[in-house]
This record gives sequence, structure tokens and C-alpha cells, in this order.
Amino acid sequence: MKYGTYSFSCVVREGGHLPQFKGSAFRGAFGHALKKVVCAVRQKDCRDCLLNRRCLYARVFEVQPRGEAGPSRLAAPPHPYVIEPPLTPQTGYGVDEQFDFALKLFGEFNDYLPYFVFAFEEMGKAGLGSRHQPVRLALDRVTAQGAEIYSGAKRELLPGDWTETAVPGPVPDRPVETLKVFLATPLRLKSDNRLSGDIPFQLLVRAALRRVSSLFETFGKGEPALDYKGLVKNAEAIQTAENNLHWLDIKRYSNRQEQEMLIGGVSGAIVYRGEITPYLPILQLAERFHLGKQTSFGLGQIALEF
Repeated sequence: MKYGTYSFSCVVREGGHLPQFKGSAFRGAFGHALKKVVCAVRQKDCRDCLLNRRCLYARVFEVQPRGEAGPSRLAAPPHPYVIEPPLTPQTGYGVDEQFDFALKLFGEFNDYLPYFVFAFEEMGKAGLGSRHQPVRLALDRVTAQGAEIYSGAKRELLPGDWTETAVPGPVPDRPVETLKVFLATPLRLKSDNRLSGDIPFQLLVRAALRRVSSLFETFGKGEPALDYKGLVKNAEAIQTAENNLHWLDIKRYSNRQEQEMLIGGVSGAIVYRGEITPYLPILQLAERFHLGKQTSFGLGQIALEF
């Protein structure tokens, strides 16, 4: 599966306040900016629009099963992007401060990078956060693979393919028996149809397999060849050695529903012990692409230590 990672460097032009988890501030602001950039008919409901199967906004936010590959088993295919907001606890921003974030695009959506760059520029001008005191940003530059590919001053985007190919890596040749998983952003996983406050190893593996297989099926050439049943079954033997997890509630305001909402998840770190080695290729992909619910705005970002 082809994917690209793009780093956006911005400068604050008007200071203001943002929530501690900045991903919630991106949610409505980015969608509004992208629709403003690409919508040709200014129709409120995309479902009734004649252009919805071709419109970039509808394809990004109103995701549908991939038709050209026949019926998909995915009831809700993944979004084609992940925004990784700054993870600092800072909430107040002043003029000329730096504000950086990253964008990951999957599959053919990398071809639409200019639209995403333009949308983020418009989002910065409109402002992030509270309507009463938004943080307004100027996009300084965009980098990919160590190269500057866009200059805000020149407003030029370099042509080229800045993508990489994701494949499950080889199983390490040395045994790994201890794995520490840091939850950089809250993780929302369901167990028995309820959000789970704990993460047994089998639940983590199921979520990683689900995330990777859905991305590869939707944006690549099909699910990777993995022993799904065997991996899930053997995961039962992996034990939790240390558990420093806690539930973290994140508040966000929904302009569409005109009310405050909670999008919390599990935060902290957890240590597993057992025969970890066969699981590292799939978990390393999940580390790259996030996992769980609401990954598109930065939730479910993990880091592995082994």
C-alpha cells in the first residue's frame, strides 16, 4: 500500500486557546476548509449531490466501499488520511509561535496533496479552536522525506512522488519476549460492543489486524497475507506484566450538533510478556498508521519499545 507522510510547519498569526488534545480542534475546521476549497455546488448534504462520487470532499468525509473491486466486506471503510496534531500540553498560543503537525495520506489520495495543502492554508486563516478566540495560522512550509516540497512564501508545491510502500516487515530473527506500548494519544477500542478501559494483548492484536487489513484492502492491492486466525488465537497466551493505563476524557464541541461531546479513550502505557516476536510486523504497521476509533484526527497513536 502506498502512503505519504507530510509535515506542516506553521506560524501563529493571531494568538488564542486550543484544547490540550489538538486533534479535536482540527475536526470541524479541516472539513469546513476542504469543502470550501473543492465543493462546486455548495450543497449542504453530500448524499443528495450528483457529484458526490467524484468530489474530493465527499470521498474524504463520506467514505464508501470501493466499487471497482466489487462488494467490500467493510461496513465502514477507513478514511484516507490521518492528522497527527502536536502532542504538547500547551493550550495558549501567542503571535509568532511555532505550530507543527503531520498529515498521512493513503493510496491514490496522495495525488490530491495540493488540495490538502490549500485546505490547510484556508483552515489556518479561518482559525482553530474557540470561535471567540481562535488560533490563526500561516503555513510556512511542508516537508516530506526530509525535503521541503512547499513554501508558503513562494506558494509553490514541488512535483514528485513523495510516497513510500507499506508492507508487513520480516519477523525479527531474535526472540522478543517483552513489549511496552505507549499510548501517545487516547486509544478507543471496543470489547463486547463497549469501549474498553483495559487492553489485553489479544484485543490489541485484533485492533491492529483490523486497522491494517482495512487500509490495505481499501487503498492497496488487498489484505496482506497473514495468519489472522493463528495470530489472534496465540495472542491469548501473551500476559500483561505491567498496566499503567487510565481513561482520559477529551471534550470537543460539535458545531453540527451544537453541543459539547466526549471522545475519550485509554491513555498511559502497558507492558506485555510472552512470545511477542510474530506480532511485531503487524504492530509496527499499526504504530505507523494508528489504530482504534477516530484515527483520522490523531487518536490511537501508539509507540512500541522492545
